[in-house]
Amino acid sequence: MSSSVQSGVITLLHTACGAGILAMPYAFKPFGLIIGLLMIAFCGLCSFTGLYLQAYVSKYVPGRHASFFSLCQLTYPQLSVVFDAAIAVKCFGVGVSYLVVVGDLLPQIMSTFSHNEWLLSRQFHITAITLVVVTPLCFIKKLDSLRYTSSIAISAVGYLCLLVVFHFLVPSSEIDELKGHVSIWKPSDVDSSVLSSFPIFVFAYTCHHNMFSIINEQSNNSLASLTKLIRTAIGLAMCLYFMIGALGYCTFGDNISGNIITLYPMSVSSTIGRIAIVLLVILAFPLQCHPARASINHILHFFTNSKEHQHQHQLSANEQNRLLSNLEENAPLSGSASSFIDDIDDLVEEDSPRQPPIVTLEGKKFICITTGILVCSYALAMTVTSLAKVLSIVGATGSTSISFILPGIFGYKLIASEYQNQEGSTKPPTGERVLRIVSLLLSIWGVIVMVTSLSATLLFHAVGSH
Repeated sequence: MSSSVQSGVITLLHTACGAGILAMPYAFKPFGLIIGLLMIAFCGLCSFTGLYLQAYVSKYVPGRHASFFSLCQLTYPQLSVVFDAAIAVKCFGVGVSYLVVVGDLLPQIMSTFSHNEWLLSRQFHITAITLVVVTPLCFIKKLDSLRYTSSIAISAVGYLCLLVVFHFLVPSSEIDELKGHVSIWKPSDVDSSVLSSFPIFVFAYTCHHNMFSIINEQSNNSLASLTKLIRTAIGLAMCLYFMIGALGYCTFGDNISGNIITLYPMSVSSTIGRIAIVLLVILAFPLQCHPARASINHILHFFTNSKEHQHQHQLSANEQNRLLSNLEENAPLSGSASSFIDDIDDLVEEDSPRQPPIVTLEGKKFICITTGILVCSYALAMTVTSLAKVLSIVGATGSTSISFILPGIFGYKLIASEYQNQEGSTKPPTGERVLRIVSLLLSIWGVIVMVTSLSATLLFHAVGSH
């Protein structure tokens, strides 16, 4: 069943608003309130541009089979497996971190209700959540089928937002004692924390890894409909970041920490907030599993079918030569010759290497890849308690590639490419020429972000939002 715009907005918003939303108030500390708000707006605009370019270039892939792999085949096919590997590792790592968060938070939550040894064990909670909740959701094939769980997760984000707003408007005496200086225009001390907080803003809207799946599942995947979907999702995410980031920072000032909910006094409302976080990350795991599974499938396809594709392309060239030879020998009438040549062109176009392969994921392969992701995620989450630095490095490379570099490359290489194949000096429309320049600028921005984020991770141990 095809999905609606509303379903697409819910899925995209849930993907964007991960547990990293709790670190947004901390990102304001080195920037101050006004610059922090401007950073949220600017990074939201950059993410919107990347999503819009994904929607725009999806028309260059036949049918509803748009993906990073298929578009890499049209632009830089030799690098498609590299980018898919980055996507797979990034999404897998984030998924593991979600299980680690479950193992950290659920025992804390249970400690307020019980002192049972089993209920305070992180291994027990990771095992139970993986088997009962995560596994069934990961075996759902379409993102649209996750719209109800995404709605629950967004409700959890909404509760966190209300919690932040409430404590800002009605601060308790404990919160007043914790409150530090609030910088309006600029921070009092500018130090290395500017660089370490930068990735929090940049990766706050990372949802691009699911965008092509959403496009493929939309009942109306016209550019106008997709633009409305993107604008709504990014607009809602921006409002949430504005409220949680700005009001959270104003509540605690320079004494803000990386996870705002840990600063609130123990109460029923803050306990529910912790439960909301657990709910958010549990239901977000399938949204990481979906693109990771698709990328792994593309990698397997790349290595197992490369020789077969070369053979098919050679057969296509032989077929073209045979048809041309027959055409010269039979010398048909001019009208028939024109039609005959058109048929040859159609044949070559259909079998052209520029036509991206359609890679399906069904049956045993779907089950095996999904099972492999779940087993490896579970095993890693059970044995590792912190993946912060590894995830930051993967996020700086994978998230940047997905959000900025690849959409920019796709846009620059594909937009108005049909005009380059036409005879004469036909110029593409002004709008498409401008969009190509914007695409190039987005890729350049992505490289800057990657260098900055890697530097922040290696030098200052910064952690991004996703």
